[in-house]
Amino acid sequence: RRMALVGDAISHSILPGLALGFLLSQSRDSWVMFTGALAAAGLTVALIEVIHQKTRVKQDAAIGIAFSTLFAIGVLMVSLFADHVDLDQDCVLYGDLAHVGIAEPVKWGALTLGPPAVIRMGIVALVVAGLCSLFYKELLASSFDPGLCASLGIKSRWVHHGLMCVLSITIVSAFEATGAILVIAMLIVPGATMLLITDRLERVLIGSVAHAALSALLGFHLALALECSVAAAMVLAGGGLFALAWLWSTLRPGTSVEAVADSSEA
Repeated sequence: RRMALVGDAISHSILPGLALGFLLSQSRDSWVMFTGALAAAGLTVALIEVIHQKTRVKQDAAIGIAFSTLFAIGVLMVSLFADHVDLDQDCVLYGDLAHVGIAEPVKWGALTLGPPAVIRMGIVALVVAGLCSLFYKELLASSFDPGLCASLGIKSRWVHHGLMCVLSITIVSAFEATGAILVIAMLIVPGATMLLITDRLERVLIGSVAHAALSALLGFHLALALECSVAAAMVLAGGGLFALAWLWSTLRPGTSVEAVADSSEA
């Protein structure tokens, strides 16, 4: 869809929603914060569309305007109300992955289910996988062949809004643990890597999941070895896998540099 930076925009611009939610509820474990972040994500998507459709500004510029403005507002809120907001810039960028495992576990009766972040993202992952399977044809048609989408009676605008809604929920759910940098990387790098290897959408989707899992595993052990940020190490591992895929795609027989560039742009 050539909309990779929308995820970047949402992950940055939910900061004012998080800060406002905390100011209202005085709690980090509140649905008010989640609702505030989700509202900020929705505002970002709407603002991008309004700027793009109502002005001569192209979509990439509209994305930059929306997310930089909202992110700046969020940083100002955190700075001005630092005594009242339990958030900082490092938490926003890198998250708190190292402490996910020691959080108070979710319990169901006498059964301990696990850390809240793991349970939350597990549910989100199942919902996203189910929606992708259920609406696979609609997503495929609206992304690659708008003409076919219209002839089949599929309302591409509703598909787009649904996709943006699911994307927003996913980013907001992951933000507290992962931070902005890892969210952006996991949204963009796995798919970009697989597009260097194959042009079949099914393989891209499956391979992206494998790439993300391997990036997380390698990055975690790298962070332990270097005693550095877990999120940053995972992003570095993902970038390394992308570099290997690019090298392989340029060296394999019958593949030109121009073809690899075209695949990356897709």
